[in-house]
Amino acid sequence: MESSTPAPTPPVESGPGSRPASGPDGRFETLVAEAAAVPVDGWDFSWLDGRATEQRPSWGYARAMAGRMARAGAALDIQTGGGEVLASVPRLPALTVATESWPPNIARATALLHPRGVAVVADADEPPLPFGDGAFDLVVSRHPVTTWWEEIARVLVPGGTYFSQQVGPSSVFEIIEYFLGPQPDEARDARDPRHAAAGAEAAGLEVVGLRAERLRMEFFDIGAVVYFLRKVIWMVPGFTVEEYLPRLRSLHRKIESEGPFVAHSSRYLIEARKPR
Repeated sequence: MESSTPAPTPPVESGPGSRPASGPDGRFETLVAEAAAVPVDGWDFSWLDGRATEQRPSWGYARAMAGRMARAGAALDIQTGGGEVLASVPRLPALTVATESWPPNIARATALLHPRGVAVVADADEPPLPFGDGAFDLVVSRHPVTTWWEEIARVLVPGGTYFSQQVGPSSVFEIIEYFLGPQPDEARDARDPRHAAAGAEAAGLEVVGLRAERLRMEFFDIGAVVYFLRKVIWMVPGFTVEEYLPRLRSLHRKIESEGPFVAHSSRYLIEARKPR
């Protein structure tokens, strides 16, 4: 998803040489069918170019992470996804390892990172991490599902750093609540960056940086919403087009008549250091 605002997408054709289905219901069915058929492995959102936008955090995680990688001797990328962010780093440490739990992403990350000398380790994203104590001087993670602070502290050398961009509280709740209804306060506050800072400190790490931002998102057609929910599976757990068909149809009509569906993502950047 890019930060520029494109024009709404024209009707999508259902196949080579075919014409867009006619009428509002035909357009709905075409957009949904296309989005439901697109592969969603990896962490590349380029399919949404021209169909949805998302502001980027001002701190530039990939660039900042690459700078830290250039100074590290041994680094670990936890929950690397398809390896796209790590692969963008110009200069990797001599020893670089990534972990991932989802089989399609493991295969994708391996194909992308192995030529760069990075080993991708299949890991269940639960303690313990499959590495010895003090194995890395840099641990990074972009949008981890869960941060196991004690394990991060364990695998860091004294003086080592954890650097991570994470999903913050109430992220994209406009979409979540559209499909699931109002969420309780504990769900809204579950990913508060203050909780992360407290977890890091409880594990013996020193928080040296903490920033948070709320960022505008726009979805220009219902296909973009379907693709997003298929790819970011924890937004609406168990999402299928069939189960949410009435809500999808209603949202399609709203977008067609009123313009893009607007939501807001929440991100925070945390950096923590293990004392020497």
